[in-house]
Amino acid sequence: MTVETRSSGLWETSSTAAELFGRPHGVAHERGAPPPCERAAMPFEIPDRWVWDCWIADDGDLFHLFYLNAPRALGDPALRHRNAVIGHATSTDLREWTSHGTVLEPGAPGEFDATATWTGCVVPQTAGWRMFYTGSVFLAPDAHTNVESIGAADSTDLHSWSKAPSPVLRADPRWYETLADGTWPEEAWRDPWVFFDWDLWHMLITSRAKRTEESADPRDLGVVGHATSRDLSSWTIGEPLSAPGAGFAHLEVLQALEFEGGHFVLFSCDRTHLAGDRMSDRAGGVWVAPRDPKTGWCAIEHARLLHDESLYAARAVRDREGRLSLIGFMNGSSTEEFGGRISDPIALVPDPDGWPSIANGTVAQ
Repeated sequence: MTVETRSSGLWETSSTAAELFGRPHGVAHERGAPPPCERAAMPFEIPDRWVWDCWIADDGDLFHLFYLNAPRALGDPALRHRNAVIGHATSTDLREWTSHGTVLEPGAPGEFDATATWTGCVVPQTAGWRMFYTGSVFLAPDAHTNVESIGAADSTDLHSWSKAPSPVLRADPRWYETLADGTWPEEAWRDPWVFFDWDLWHMLITSRAKRTEESADPRDLGVVGHATSRDLSSWTIGEPLSAPGAGFAHLEVLQALEFEGGHFVLFSCDRTHLAGDRMSDRAGGVWVAPRDPKTGWCAIEHARLLHDESLYAARAVRDREGRLSLIGFMNGSSTEEFGGRISDPIALVPDPDGWPSIANGTVAQ
């Protein structure tokens, strides 16, 4: 996999998000928290392991769930991040799952994924399937400081995976914050979401903008990172597809989403990583924002909260009947222990503005 970088005016725009996508329909929609959602009755869980971020591939017969997991024996859920491996399960209905164990583990010392393997996605290719995933290297056992990169693995059957050779995708310091900037304890370059559009493969990446002004709040630099490819192997890193200052330290687990004729981007951000005016609401979770289908630009400043953070890192997926639902991990609440389980599908319906919303605040049955 080869990597190039470029700057292109294609992603620059002088138009405001309101001009591009229509003026937002009231502050209450943007800032207000959705109704609390009922818990799924039969989540996917592994008794001795925490399970969290997930992504799904559909081979036409089975849904293949890939998920991060780590031993509950660690005791502290915060330690799961530096002990994560990627597991695999299958289902015919997105509800009853058969676990197939671990399919991808960290690499050897010195590799880009030496500490942990994190969130990714799976897309079809000529010879089978390609998984793009995050590799993490923590720089010390007692510090959060880590460097994130994106690599790939290949499979013919979605069960057995072989890591693709280096190089990997890393944050381009012309546009993206790196650890050397000293503004954040991690080099954020994770959670790749790959899709085909306008004759190119596009990758959306959880990243942070390079701080260009001393007055800029380092907590408010979350942006949509972007790279393109014609063959899923050679990638060109480009400028971000959103502007910093939208109120988020990071935009986790991004997904481009078409819904009821509209174009959106789905992402997650918890309340502890909100910035600016959004801090006054103290409501984090799963968010949705408008996305321009022609330029790819994401108006993150107009993001609305789709689900509170009792559900996190949610993916939108269609069942066999074509119904669109969310599946994410059950995060617990401020009074609960970390959930570490994956939800049943949660139905999405259009709100009066045509945006995705949760049906009556309840889990789809």
